[in-house]
Amino acid sequence: QVQLVESGGGLVQAGGSLRLSCAASGRTFDSYAMGWFRQTPGKEREFVAAISGRSISTNYANSVKGRFTISRDNAKNMVYLQMNSLKPEDTAVYYCAARNRYSGLWSLKDVGWWGQGTQVTVSS
Repeated sequence: QVQLVESGGGLVQAGGSLRLSCAASGRTFDSYAMGWFRQTPGKEREFVAAISGRSISTNYANSVKGRFTISRDNAKNMVYLQMNSLKPEDTAVYYCAARNRYSGLWSLKDVGWWGQGTQVTVSS
């Protein structure tokens, strides 16, 4: 079992930056692949970024590639999403996600555990 708690969301102007954090419980954190998804009202939750257990592999949605960076600190059971050059279309609730096996492609059904979400609002 993994429990995930996000933090770091907020309101930022377009072009600004935010760093989201996700604290995970459990003793075998490095055995889980971690990811970030986001969701806006009326739309399906969409994949943003993922990282393998030992940070060897990462993958990003095309819409955030070059602007967002996912990272993790296994000693602290933490995963991060650094978001730069934010755009109004990045406004969403961002969710931390975990799964047992890393893949570059994540669908909703691949996720084993979810956090509660943190709101990110980018003003124009």
